[in-house]
Amino acid sequence: MYVAGHRGLVGSAVVRALHAAGCRDIVVQTSAELDLRRGDDVDAFVRQTAPRVIIDAAARVGGILANDTAPAEFFSDNIRIQVNLMDAARRARVPRFLFLGSSCIYPRLADQPITEDSLLTGPLEPTNAAYAIAKIAGIAHLQAIRRQDGLAWISAMPTNLYGPGDNVDPTTSHVLPAMLLRFHQAAVTQAPSVTCWGSGSPRREFLHVDDLARACLHLLEHYDDPEPINVGVGVDVTIAELAQLVAETVGYRGRIEWDTTKPDGTPRKLLDVSRITSLGWSPAIGLREGVAQTYAWFQQQQGKQALGAQ
Repeated sequence: MYVAGHRGLVGSAVVRALHAAGCRDIVVQTSAELDLRRGDDVDAFVRQTAPRVIIDAAARVGGILANDTAPAEFFSDNIRIQVNLMDAARRARVPRFLFLGSSCIYPRLADQPITEDSLLTGPLEPTNAAYAIAKIAGIAHLQAIRRQDGLAWISAMPTNLYGPGDNVDPTTSHVLPAMLLRFHQAAVTQAPSVTCWGSGSPRREFLHVDDLARACLHLLEHYDDPEPINVGVGVDVTIAELAQLVAETVGYRGRIEWDTTKPDGTPRKLLDVSRITSLGWSPAIGLREGVAQTYAWFQQQQGKQALGAQ
Protein backbone atom coordinates (compact mmCIF):
# COMPACT_ATOMS: atom_id res chain seq x y z
CA MET A 1 0.00 0.00 0.00
CA TYR A 2 1.41 3.38 -1.05
CA VAL A 3 0.38 6.50 0.88
CA ALA A 4 1.25 9.60 -1.12
CA GLY A 5 1.84 12.67 1.05
CA HIS A 6 2.55 10.70 4.23
CA ARG A 7 4.17 13.66 6.00
CA GLY A 8 1.14 15.89 5.64
CA LEU A 9 -1.86 16.27 7.92
CA VAL A 10 -3.95 13.66 6.12
CA GLY A 11 -1.23 11.28 4.99
CA SER A 12 0.32 10.98 8.44
CA ALA A 13 -3.10 10.21 9.92
CA VAL A 14 -3.72 7.55 7.26
CA VAL A 15 -0.40 5.89 8.12
CA ARG A 16 -1.37 5.93 11.82
CA ALA A 17 -4.71 4.32 11.00
CA LEU A 18 -3.08 1.66 8.84
CA HIS A 19 -0.66 0.75 11.62
CA ALA A 20 -3.56 0.61 14.10
CA ALA A 21 -5.38 -1.74 11.72
CA GLY A 22 -2.36 -4.05 11.63
CA CYS A 23 -1.09 -3.11 8.18
CA ARG A 24 2.70 -3.19 8.00
CA ASP A 25 3.37 -3.31 4.26
CA ILE A 26 3.21 0.45 3.72
CA VAL A 27 5.35 2.29 1.18
CA VAL A 28 6.12 6.00 1.66
CA GLN A 29 8.46 8.53 0.06
CA THR A 30 9.31 12.06 1.08
CA SER A 31 9.05 14.85 -1.48
CA ALA A 32 12.86 14.97 -1.55
CA GLU A 33 12.96 11.27 -2.46
CA LEU A 34 10.11 11.45 -4.99
CA ASP A 35 8.83 14.71 -6.49
CA LEU A 36 5.28 13.82 -7.54
CA ARG A 37 5.32 16.68 -10.05
CA ARG A 38 7.85 14.72 -12.15
CA GLY A 39 5.92 12.18 -14.20
CA ASP A 40 8.79 9.90 -15.23
CA ASP A 41 9.96 9.55 -11.63
CA VAL A 42 6.46 8.73 -10.42
CA ASP A 43 5.99 6.16 -13.18
CA ALA A 44 9.27 4.43 -12.34
CA PHE A 45 8.44 4.37 -8.63
CA VAL A 46 4.99 2.84 -9.12
CA ARG A 47 6.33 0.23 -11.53
CA GLN A 48 9.09 -0.72 -9.09
CA THR A 49 6.95 -0.90 -5.94
CA ALA A 50 3.79 -2.34 -7.63
CA PRO A 51 1.34 -1.30 -4.89
CA ARG A 52 -2.09 -2.95 -4.68
CA VAL A 53 -3.59 0.20 -3.17
CA ILE A 54 -2.70 3.88 -3.53
CA ILE A 55 -4.12 6.54 -1.21
CA ASP A 56 -3.51 9.96 -2.74
CA ALA A 57 -3.21 12.35 0.21
CA ALA A 58 -0.57 14.45 -1.55
CA ALA A 59 -1.50 18.01 -2.44
CA ARG A 60 -0.46 21.63 -2.23
CA VAL A 61 -2.87 23.00 0.37
CA GLY A 62 -3.37 26.21 2.29
CA GLY A 63 -5.86 28.59 3.82
CA ILE A 64 -7.76 31.47 2.27
CA LEU A 65 -4.73 33.80 2.11
CA ALA A 66 -2.45 31.24 0.46
CA ASN A 67 -5.10 30.17 -2.05
CA ASP A 68 -5.99 33.74 -2.93
CA THR A 69 -2.39 34.93 -3.43
CA ALA A 70 -0.87 31.92 -5.24
CA PRO A 71 -3.65 30.40 -7.40
CA ALA A 72 -1.29 29.47 -10.27
CA GLU A 73 0.89 27.32 -8.02
CA PHE A 74 -2.13 25.70 -6.37
CA PHE A 75 -3.55 24.79 -9.76
CA SER A 76 -0.33 23.66 -11.45
CA ASP A 77 1.12 21.62 -8.59
CA ASN A 78 -2.11 19.79 -7.78
CA ILE A 79 -2.90 19.00 -11.41
CA ARG A 80 0.56 17.54 -11.95
CA ILE A 81 0.60 15.53 -8.71
CA GLN A 82 -2.72 13.82 -9.33
CA VAL A 83 -2.26 13.29 -13.08
CA ASN A 84 1.16 11.74 -12.57
CA LEU A 85 -0.07 9.43 -9.83
CA MET A 86 -3.19 8.32 -11.69
CA ASP A 87 -1.41 7.81 -15.01
CA ALA A 88 1.33 5.77 -13.37
CA ALA A 89 -1.20 3.73 -11.38
CA ARG A 90 -3.25 3.15 -14.51
CA ARG A 91 -0.27 1.86 -16.45
CA ALA A 92 0.60 -0.44 -13.53
CA ARG A 93 -3.06 -1.60 -13.24
CA VAL A 94 -3.21 -0.73 -9.53
CA PRO A 95 -6.49 -2.33 -8.40
CA ARG A 96 -7.54 0.26 -5.80
CA PHE A 97 -6.90 4.01 -5.77
CA LEU A 98 -8.42 6.53 -3.35
CA PHE A 99 -8.28 10.15 -4.49
CA LEU A 100 -8.88 12.73 -1.77
CA GLY A 101 -10.40 16.02 -2.81
CA SER A 102 -12.02 18.77 -0.78
CA SER A 103 -15.43 20.20 0.01
CA CYS A 104 -14.35 23.39 -1.79
CA ILE A 105 -15.20 21.62 -5.07
CA TYR A 106 -18.85 22.50 -4.50
CA PRO A 107 -20.53 25.75 -5.59
CA ARG A 108 -20.14 28.73 -3.30
CA LEU A 109 -23.90 29.02 -2.78
CA ALA A 110 -24.83 25.34 -2.91
CA ASP A 111 -27.93 24.24 -1.03
CA GLN A 112 -27.12 23.16 2.52
CA PRO A 113 -26.24 20.53 3.54
CA ILE A 114 -24.28 19.91 0.34
CA THR A 115 -25.03 16.67 -1.47
CA GLU A 116 -22.57 15.03 -3.85
CA ASP A 117 -24.77 15.81 -6.85
CA SER A 118 -24.25 19.55 -6.23
CA LEU A 119 -20.93 19.29 -8.07
CA LEU A 120 -20.72 21.60 -11.11
CA THR A 121 -24.15 23.18 -10.50
CA GLY A 122 -22.92 26.72 -9.80
CA PRO A 123 -19.96 29.12 -9.47
CA LEU A 124 -17.12 28.30 -7.09
CA GLU A 125 -15.78 30.42 -4.23
CA PRO A 126 -13.36 32.81 -6.04
CA THR A 127 -10.65 32.76 -3.36
CA ASN A 128 -9.94 29.04 -3.85
CA ALA A 129 -11.31 28.39 -7.32
CA ALA A 130 -7.94 27.33 -8.78
CA TYR A 131 -7.46 24.63 -6.13
CA ALA A 132 -11.08 23.52 -6.46
CA ILE A 133 -10.88 23.21 -10.25
CA ALA A 134 -7.73 21.10 -9.93
CA LYS A 135 -9.55 18.76 -7.56
CA ILE A 136 -12.60 18.61 -9.84
CA ALA A 137 -10.26 17.64 -12.68
CA GLY A 138 -8.93 14.84 -10.47
CA ILE A 139 -12.45 13.48 -9.98
CA ALA A 140 -13.10 13.59 -13.73
CA HIS A 141 -9.77 11.88 -14.45
CA LEU A 142 -10.52 9.09 -11.99
CA GLN A 143 -14.02 8.60 -13.40
CA ALA A 144 -12.62 8.40 -16.95
CA ILE A 145 -10.11 5.72 -15.91
CA ARG A 146 -12.86 3.74 -14.15
CA ARG A 147 -15.06 3.89 -17.25
CA GLN A 148 -12.31 3.09 -19.73
CA ASP A 149 -10.24 0.54 -17.79
CA GLY A 150 -12.73 -0.90 -15.29
CA LEU A 151 -10.51 -0.21 -12.27
CA ALA A 152 -12.23 0.04 -8.87
CA TRP A 153 -10.99 3.54 -8.06
CA ILE A 154 -12.85 5.92 -5.76
CA SER A 155 -12.77 9.53 -4.60
CA ALA A 156 -13.73 11.11 -1.28
CA MET A 157 -14.40 14.76 -0.45
CA PRO A 158 -13.59 15.62 3.17
CA THR A 159 -14.83 18.75 4.90
CA ASN A 160 -12.50 21.15 6.76
CA LEU A 161 -9.83 19.12 8.53
CA TYR A 162 -7.72 19.69 11.63
CA GLY A 163 -5.63 17.68 14.08
CA PRO A 164 -2.06 16.68 14.97
CA GLY A 165 0.35 17.41 12.13
CA ASP A 166 -1.53 20.49 10.96
CA ASN A 167 0.19 23.48 9.37
CA VAL A 168 0.38 26.40 11.82
CA ASP A 169 2.25 28.83 9.60
CA PRO A 170 0.54 32.26 9.99
CA THR A 171 0.41 32.91 6.23
CA THR A 172 -0.48 29.49 4.78
CA SER A 173 -2.52 27.71 7.46
CA HIS A 174 -6.25 27.02 7.54
CA VAL A 175 -8.58 28.78 9.95
CA LEU A 176 -8.43 26.47 12.97
CA PRO A 177 -4.64 26.07 13.30
CA ALA A 178 -4.25 29.77 12.50
CA MET A 179 -6.54 30.55 15.43
CA LEU A 180 -4.66 28.18 17.74
CA LEU A 181 -1.41 30.00 16.97
CA ARG A 182 -2.94 33.46 17.29
CA PHE A 183 -4.77 32.82 20.56
CA HIS A 184 -1.81 30.94 22.05
CA GLN A 185 0.50 33.86 21.34
CA ALA A 186 -2.06 36.28 22.76
CA ALA A 187 -2.39 34.21 25.94
CA VAL A 188 1.40 34.03 26.38
CA THR A 189 1.86 37.77 25.86
CA GLN A 190 -1.36 38.68 27.71
CA ALA A 191 -2.53 40.73 24.73
CA PRO A 192 -5.77 42.65 25.41
CA SER A 193 -7.39 41.53 22.17
CA VAL A 194 -7.11 39.13 19.22
CA THR A 195 -8.22 40.15 15.74
CA CYS A 196 -9.61 37.47 13.43
CA TRP A 197 -10.36 37.72 9.73
CA GLY A 198 -13.81 38.50 8.36
CA SER A 199 -17.09 38.93 10.19
CA GLY A 200 -17.17 35.66 12.13
CA SER A 201 -20.57 34.79 10.63
CA PRO A 202 -19.62 32.09 8.05
CA ARG A 203 -20.42 28.55 9.15
CA ARG A 204 -17.92 25.72 8.83
CA GLU A 205 -17.84 22.00 9.57
CA PHE A 206 -14.68 20.54 11.13
CA LEU A 207 -13.56 16.90 10.95
CA HIS A 208 -10.66 15.52 12.99
CA VAL A 209 -8.07 14.07 10.65
CA ASP A 210 -7.96 10.74 12.52
CA ASP A 211 -11.68 10.35 11.81
CA LEU A 212 -10.96 11.00 8.11
CA ALA A 213 -8.19 8.39 8.14
CA ARG A 214 -10.57 5.79 9.54
CA ALA A 215 -13.10 6.80 6.89
CA CYS A 216 -10.50 6.21 4.16
CA LEU A 217 -9.91 2.64 5.29
CA HIS A 218 -13.66 2.07 5.63
CA LEU A 219 -14.28 3.32 2.09
CA LEU A 220 -11.56 1.11 0.63
CA GLU A 221 -13.37 -1.87 2.13
CA HIS A 222 -16.99 -0.85 1.55
CA TYR A 223 -17.27 1.65 -1.35
CA ASP A 224 -16.97 1.15 -5.09
CA ASP A 225 -18.74 3.84 -7.10
CA PRO A 226 -17.63 6.40 -9.70
CA GLU A 227 -19.27 9.29 -7.84
CA PRO A 228 -17.31 11.11 -5.12
CA ILE A 229 -18.49 10.61 -1.54
CA ASN A 230 -18.61 13.24 1.20
CA VAL A 231 -16.78 12.75 4.50
CA GLY A 232 -17.76 15.02 7.36
CA VAL A 233 -19.57 15.27 10.69
CA GLY A 234 -22.88 16.73 9.53
CA VAL A 235 -22.74 19.61 12.05
CA ASP A 236 -21.26 23.10 11.65
CA VAL A 237 -20.39 26.14 13.78
CA THR A 238 -19.88 29.81 13.04
CA ILE A 239 -16.31 31.07 12.81
CA ALA A 240 -17.10 33.27 15.82
CA GLU A 241 -18.14 30.18 17.81
CA LEU A 242 -14.94 28.46 16.74
CA ALA A 243 -12.87 31.45 17.89
CA GLN A 244 -14.57 31.34 21.29
CA LEU A 245 -13.89 27.61 21.61
CA VAL A 246 -10.21 28.07 20.72
CA ALA A 247 -9.91 30.96 23.20
CA GLU A 248 -11.39 28.79 25.96
CA THR A 249 -9.09 25.89 25.03
CA VAL A 250 -5.89 27.94 25.26
CA GLY A 251 -7.08 29.92 28.29
CA TYR A 252 -7.26 33.32 26.60
CA ARG A 253 -9.64 35.80 28.27
CA GLY A 254 -9.16 38.96 26.22
CA ARG A 255 -11.42 40.52 23.59
CA ILE A 256 -12.08 38.88 20.21
CA GLU A 257 -12.32 41.46 17.41
CA TRP A 258 -13.12 41.03 13.72
CA ASP A 259 -11.47 42.63 10.69
CA THR A 260 -14.35 42.89 8.24
CA THR A 261 -12.06 44.24 5.52
CA LYS A 262 -10.78 40.67 5.12
CA PRO A 263 -12.77 38.10 3.11
CA ASP A 264 -15.22 35.69 4.71
CA GLY A 265 -15.08 33.11 1.92
CA THR A 266 -18.06 30.83 1.34
CA PRO A 267 -20.98 31.77 3.65
CA ARG A 268 -21.68 28.17 4.66
CA LYS A 269 -20.16 24.79 3.82
CA LEU A 270 -21.90 21.86 5.49
CA LEU A 271 -21.72 18.45 3.86
CA ASP A 272 -24.53 15.94 3.57
CA VAL A 273 -22.88 12.79 4.93
CA SER A 274 -25.84 10.43 4.60
CA ARG A 275 -24.12 8.26 1.98
CA ILE A 276 -21.04 7.47 4.05
CA THR A 277 -23.02 6.98 7.27
CA SER A 278 -25.24 4.50 5.40
CA LEU A 279 -22.06 2.47 4.83
CA GLY A 280 -21.55 2.13 8.59
CA TRP A 281 -18.99 4.88 9.26
CA SER A 282 -19.43 7.80 11.66
CA PRO A 283 -16.97 10.24 13.28
CA ALA A 284 -15.80 9.50 16.82
CA ILE A 285 -14.05 12.74 17.90
CA GLY A 286 -16.11 15.77 18.93
CA LEU A 287 -14.93 19.29 18.11
CA ARG A 288 -14.18 20.36 21.70
CA GLU A 289 -12.24 17.16 22.37
CA GLY A 290 -10.44 17.40 19.03
CA VAL A 291 -9.42 21.04 19.50
CA ALA A 292 -8.05 20.25 22.97
CA GLN A 293 -6.09 17.31 21.55
CA THR A 294 -4.73 19.44 18.72
CA TYR A 295 -3.70 22.21 21.11
CA ALA A 296 -1.82 19.68 23.24
CA TRP A 297 0.04 18.58 20.12
CA PHE A 298 0.68 22.23 19.22
CA GLN A 299 2.18 22.89 22.66
CA GLN A 300 4.48 19.88 22.26
CA GLN A 301 5.68 21.27 18.93
CA GLN A 302 6.30 24.68 20.48
CA GLY A 303 8.34 23.01 23.20
CA LYS A 304 10.43 21.11 20.65
CA GLN A 305 11.11 24.31 18.70
CA ALA A 306 12.17 26.09 21.88
CA LEU A 307 14.59 23.28 22.74
CA GLY A 308 15.95 23.31 19.19
CA ALA A 309 16.64 27.00 19.39
CA GLN A 310 18.77 26.63 22.53
